[in-house]
Amino acid sequence: MLRGTISSIVAMLLMCSQAIASDIRRVVTGLDANNRSVAMFDGRVTLAPVQNDLNLANLWVTDSYPAGFSFKADTTGKSVGISPPGNGTQFGVVEFPPLDPAKTVQPLWHRTRTVDYVAVISGEIDLMLDDSVVHHLKAGDTVVQQATNHAWVNRGKESCRLLFVVMDAKQP
Repeated sequence: MLRGTISSIVAMLLMCSQAIASDIRRVVTGLDANNRSVAMFDGRVTLAPVQNDLNLANLWVTDSYPAGFSFKADTTGKSVGISPPGNGTQFGVVEFPPLDPAKTVQPLWHRTRTVDYVAVISGEIDLMLDDSVVHHLKAGDTVVQQATNHAWVNRGKESCRLLFVVMDAKQP
């Protein structure tokens, strides 16, 4: 069972690594009036430009824990920035272009009161922390970010795409 799940995740990561910004297919399932499973949404989601030349798409947002079901509405409009709603989650994709030596763009340092699951699905990126740098994260690598100050820097030659789940968390 676990081996099958891991194989499925690896296959998804490899398929996504070949995609371009406008090629994110999002399928959301739910229940119909007869309590039968259906695909409620099945379509393309385009990444939108945000600050620092990044591209971002939220794929699903929840605003409660445990998460409630939304069988009729698309929840991506619940997003409130880089942090999810209180007691909620954000699932999405962000794309970092390679550093442009002609531009003096500073890394986007940030710290949120969240636990973040991040998977690199294409390209390569460095994770900057207060006193260190995790170099050369590449497709298939993962990060669990626990409310720490950080920034992402793409020193590679191609765009880097990250798949993320950001979850609201309690302060220790």
